[in-house]
Amino acid sequence: MTTAVGLIVLAALVVAGAAVSGSWLLVTIAAGLGVALGAAATRITHTELVASRVEAARDRAAQAVAYNELTEVRTSEHAAYVADVQSRINEKEQALDELELALSLSQRRAATSTRKRNAEGRRAAGLQVRLTEAEERAGIAQLRVVELEQEVLALRAELEAVTAAWHSVEHLRKHA
Repeated sequence: MTTAVGLIVLAALVVAGAAVSGSWLLVTIAAGLGVALGAAATRITHTELVASRVEAARDRAAQAVAYNELTEVRTSEHAAYVADVQSRINEKEQALDELELALSLSQRRAATSTRKRNAEGRRAAGLQVRLTEAEERAGIAQLRVVELEQEVLALRAELEAVTAAWHSVEHLRKHA
């Protein structure tokens, strides 16, 4: 750029010097020289502009490659995280299914125990000892039902927390 400016200043000085001399021949030669120097300055400026654009394009291409590599790393990390969260969710759902099955069995047992207790209550007074034992089994079964219900509630809360975390990561990944 400095060379181009220098050529334009030189052309201006030559034209000004020729104009001061008052000779039409010198003015014509100086004007031609001024046009040639201006064209050379324009060519230098154009070459410099093209070189800077090529360099900027190389920089952008290098940045794009680096971003693609970073995106690939993040995508693989995210896929591993999603797989881990999904496996934990599957484990929790399986545990929840098992607990619900156990709860159902316990409720059936409790219902059976209650029916037996009622049937034994209508029998003779001599069966009082068996009735007491059935009440104890029913109490234990009901306690187990309550315990299983609490475990089911805790697992559901944990499942909802893991699912919410997974959704928030999905949301962040979509906006990244």
